[in-house]
This record gives sequence, C-alpha cells and structure tokens, in this order.
Amino acid sequence: MSNSVIELNEKIQAAAAWVSPLRTAIGQIIIGQKYLVDRLILGLISNGHVLLEGVPGLAKTLSVKTLASAISAQFQRIQFTPDLLPADIIGTLVYNPKDHSFETKKGPVFSNLVLADEINRAPAKVQSALLEAMQERQVTIGEETHELPTPFLVLATENPIDQEGTYTLPEAQVDRFMLKLNVGYPNKEEERAILDRMATTSAIEDINPVITPDDILRAREVVNEIYVDEKIKDYIVDIVFATRNPNDYNLQSDSLIQFGGSPRATISLTLAAKGWAFLQGRGYVTPQDVKTIAMDVLRHRVIVSYEAEAEGKNSEDIVQEILDTLPVP
Repeated sequence: MSNSVIELNEKIQAAAAWVSPLRTAIGQIIIGQKYLVDRLILGLISNGHVLLEGVPGLAKTLSVKTLASAISAQFQRIQFTPDLLPADIIGTLVYNPKDHSFETKKGPVFSNLVLADEINRAPAKVQSALLEAMQERQVTIGEETHELPTPFLVLATENPIDQEGTYTLPEAQVDRFMLKLNVGYPNKEEERAILDRMATTSAIEDINPVITPDDILRAREVVNEIYVDEKIKDYIVDIVFATRNPNDYNLQSDSLIQFGGSPRATISLTLAAKGWAFLQGRGYVTPQDVKTIAMDVLRHRVIVSYEAEAEGKNSEDIVQEILDTLPVP
C-alpha cells in the first residue's frame, strides 16, 4: 500500500464527505430505492456508465434527473425514438453559405451527465453513435475529433416488458455499461410514503446542487488509491474466467453459456469493488465488496445459450452459481 490504512481511510472520509449530503438531497425526491441510489453514486465515482432496467413507474428517469440536479454540472436528456438520427446525439456539420464553410454543431452528448431515456427505442445505428463517446470520451464529427467534458457519464433506462417498437442493444454497447441495474418495486411502507409525497397536482420542486464535478474527480483519484490484495485480484479474474470456461471451475453450466465476460468485465469489476469500498469508508477491497457488486457488473455480460433459455435459466442464475461455488480468499 502506498499509504497506511489509517491515512488512506482519513483521506477517503474527507473525499467522501459529500456522499451523505448527496443521498439526503436525492431522498428529498426519491423515496426508498437505496439500491438504485447507491449504484448511481457508485457509477459516478468509478467512472462507469449505468444501465437501468425496470418496469414503468419505478422512478428510473426521475432518479437520474434528481441526481443531475444535485450536481452542479451540465445535464442533457435524450429521448430515444425510432426516428432519431446519430446527428441528433453527437452533432453534425452545418454549411454556412456566407463564407462557404462547414461549422460544427455539437449535440447533447457534450454534457457531464447524459440521460439516454428508453435507449432501446432507437435503432442500432443510433445506439452505435454512443460507442466512441462511452469508451473513449470523445466524438468524431466529420474529420475532427472533439473531447467530451470531464466527468462524462451515460445513464440509460430501458423497459424490459414492452417489446413492441424496441430494438435489442448491440452487445458492443451493452458491454460499455459498467453496471446494469434491475430496479424493483418499493416495499409497502415506501409506497405509502410515495403516495403521501407524490399524490399531488403540483410540480416536483427542484433540489439545490450539493456537489460539483471537481468533487467527483477528487473522489475518483482517491478510489484509484484503494488497495486490492493480490488474492482479491485473482478472485476477480477467476469469477470472470468462470463465465467463459465453467468446466475449469467444476461448474455444470458450460452448455448454458454462449459468451462470457470480456477483459472489460474484469476491469469494471475491480473498479466497482474499489468504488464500493470507498462508499463504505474503507481503504481496501474485501471479497464481500466483490460479491456485492459482481451481479450488477456481470448480469449483462454473460450471454446465455438457447439451452439455458429452454431450461428457464438466465444470466443471473449463472452468475449466482459462480459466486456461490468459487472459493472466497
């Protein structure tokens, strides 16, 4: 470790001072959904894009908009529709007849936070317009490449039950999301509180920003310093390799997996585990940090076979079997 555990923990507590006020600010609008809120903050500090999946009415879009309101940063919402064009996202070249030249008109992707609402409503050519932006934090328009603002984060939502008029996300794009969250229903007490707060014809009041992009960047620098033991690193690699070669780990799911996690999954799982340790105020990663966040990192990266679908098994079943079977260091 570059610093002692005590010094690193003190640095984490200082860098994470804004996390609790941010949760409080979001809680003024969003009731419950602790899982969702914590993962959104995790994406912020881990520099990873987040895909939210859930039935309509679970406050997915509202959560992202509330998060953006709590950050003094540029925010753009893109409503994905079948008639959307790539130029509507990244921008295009506009001809100026006065001096017979082309000028660059930048699209809404040039923001710190981009909400891609109902991302699976647009065809593949539009979704693919985000590939370069999500991976390289830059956009090419014509012959020029433009850097995107820092920090840059794509927060996308999709509806898993309404398949009419939707398009399957390209695997290359899905893999660029660090986390995929399955947003569930609130419990009975939370829904009662939602009724009391939201059952009104008045508009929802905006919240005041509590952090700046600089706070996020400073937190990311501290996340990079969080210690990961060699055994934990081996454990992370084993988890990802088990999604590719389950037979090597005495798992019976070889015929159920069509494709496993890529090296990007290994990187994302490590960064997410560091970010989770940061949120717990620790300067080191534990095996439980890895297990806590592994499902969100891997559920969209494990592609099941037709045989798995015939047996009624999905990627979450396979990832859970891996986490339950592999020995923990």
